[in-house]
Order: sequence, then structure tokens, then C-alpha cells
Amino acid sequence: MSTAGIVCEYNPFHLGHKYHIEKTRELLGEDTGIVCVMSGNFVQRGDCAVFAKHSRAKAAVLNGADLVLELPIPWVLSSAEGFAYGAVSLLDALGVVTHLSFGSESGDIGELRELVKGINASENRISELMATGISYASARQKALDGKLSELIESPNNILGVEYIKALERLGSSVEPVTVSRHMTDHDSEIPSDNFASASFIRNTILNGTPEWKYVPESGAEIFENEPLHSLEYCERAILGKLRSMTKDEFDALPFGGEGLGNRLMNSVMTEASLDAIMEKTKSKRYPMSRIRRMILCAWLGVSPEDSRGEPPYIRVLAASERGCEMLREIKKKSELPVITKPASAKEFEIFRLEAKSTALYNLTAENIIEANTEWNTSPFINI
Repeated sequence: MSTAGIVCEYNPFHLGHKYHIEKTRELLGEDTGIVCVMSGNFVQRGDCAVFAKHSRAKAAVLNGADLVLELPIPWVLSSAEGFAYGAVSLLDALGVVTHLSFGSESGDIGELRELVKGINASENRISELMATGISYASARQKALDGKLSELIESPNNILGVEYIKALERLGSSVEPVTVSRHMTDHDSEIPSDNFASASFIRNTILNGTPEWKYVPESGAEIFENEPLHSLEYCERAILGKLRSMTKDEFDALPFGGEGLGNRLMNSVMTEASLDAIMEKTKSKRYPMSRIRRMILCAWLGVSPEDSRGEPPYIRVLAASERGCEMLREIKKKSELPVITKPASAKEFEIFRLEAKSTALYNLTAENIIEANTEWNTSPFINI
């Protein structure tokens, strides 16, 4: 029997995500177990999740996932490479995952393996191009030829490459498989058939005109009763943190090297809004997503040291009956501790950072939520 791992954010969970789970079982067998490693209350693009992590995990389990685990905040607010490595290393450490399933525009795992080989063979050329002042992503695309250059343009192909690289780096026996994305494009603002991107759905929710038809019915029922979250509610708090920082603190931020910390500090001192700060700081070399992650790391207190190595525990957000059986197997096979009761995680510095991040996340709701929900929220168990 197969067990497939899925790296996800589910911001929010929608019909495209349900489709991915269903196609994974079609590919590997209907009895395949599905384990998701999901971003928590913040997401890799450098933003807060529109709904809290336990509600998103619950929606996933009600729509086909067996087990949803949390990717700790330092790996969430990392580069695509760091995000992928943290999530894949956690899946690998479970000891039960046989396959890693991800969506891609390519839909051809052999093609993506060739892309990884092409990138590895082009590292020197990529470094030369970056020395001219362009970003890693731009340099990588310029360094590749023909079909490979076209493949790396697509965002889910890029993530797929990072997943494969992470498996290779770990020397993992987990086999990557990919599901072709025949739905709407990543971050597209135009729905296609019965599918819409998470970006489109988020925008309709935040604008007060939610398009729930693109979300499974059980998910919509959950989300309709959940508080909405937006960084807009915390702009003054974030600006206050940024304005109180020293030059050394800016330079010490994740991604703060190469003068970017100083560049951000100068923008903070001359601009009056987060949007203006980010717009002034970004450049050909430093994309907006990197600036957003850097600002969140400053506000939440995430340091470069926090994401060195691999996640130190297995934190359960939600599970089905089968997921509970899988957890028993994981406890036998994994060297990492399984966290189902938050109080038992107090010894972990990363978990304490997670709790602090959640306390600040609770300020991003329109009506402020109490600080200690990290410590008193139990996993959702669907039995």
C-alpha cells in the first residue's frame, strides 16, 4: 500500500486541491494514504493565511486527506528551496511515505528530472549571470536552453524542481510523482471551468464577495464561520517594529545580506506604508516575495539560524480515522517526536516561536483574537 506526501498551503482549500488528492489516488491506488505538510498561519509568499491553520487542515481532511502536519514557520518563510527542503525532509522523516505527489504544468516527471539535471549543470553560468545584478530566477531561466527554459517559467514546475532536488539532497527513497494541472493557472485571476486559483478565491473573500462555488461544500461551511485575516489590520504594528530596528538588526534578517538589509532600512525610514516600503526596496535582483518574507521575519522574530537543519518535530493539525492509524505507525518508525498536545512541545524553541507567531497572527483578524490559541487548540480528528 502506498502513502503519498503532499506539500501544500491550502490558502484556502479549494476544488483544485481536492482534484489533486483524487488524481493522486487514481495514480497510486485508491487505498493510498495522503499525508499533507501544510504551511501554518503564514504562507511562503510572505503573507498571513486568510483563515487559521486548523480550519484549513480540517477542510483538507474532510475532502480526502488523511493527515495534515504543520511546516514550522522558519521553513515557511524561506526561499522556494528552503520551503521545499523543510517540507520534504519532514515527509521523509515520517518513515511511512512512499511517494511525493505535486501538481505541475508539465505533468511529466521524467521531463522535470531532466530540468533538475539541466539546472545542476548550469550552476556556474547562473552565478555569472547573477553577478550582473539579476535575480536567481532570472539567471536560471537565461542559463537554460530551449524546452528547459520554457519549463522553468511555470511556477508549479519550479516548485516541482525544488521537491526533486530536496529528495536528492536527502538521499530519500521517496518517489516523486506529478499530477498535470489542467485547471486554472497558478495565481490566475480568471476562473476556468469549475476551478479557480487560490489567489482569485482569496481576493473574492477579502473583498466581501466570496465565490464559494470553487470551494468544496464542507470547506465553505467551515470558512464562512471563520474570522478573516489580513496584514492590513496590522500595518501600524509592523511599521512600529520596523522603525524600531537598528542597522545590525536589518542586516541580520533572513535574506538581509548583499546590502538588502540596508536597502530595506532606508525604505522604512523614507516611506509611510508597507506597500510603499516594499515597492521601493524591490529590484531586478530582489523580488517582492523576498521583501515580504523579510518583513514578516522581522515582525515575527524569525532568524536565519531558525531554519538551519530540518524541522525537529511532527506537529499534527488534523487527521482522519486512517490518519490516526498512520500516526501510530509513524510513532514506531520516525525518530522525531509527534506533537498532538501543544503543551508537550514547550521544550522546542521552534514551537515557542510558532506560538509567538500565532499570537501576532491573531492581531491580523478584523476583531482581535486572544494571544494563546496556539496552546489551547487541539487537532481536528474526523472519526
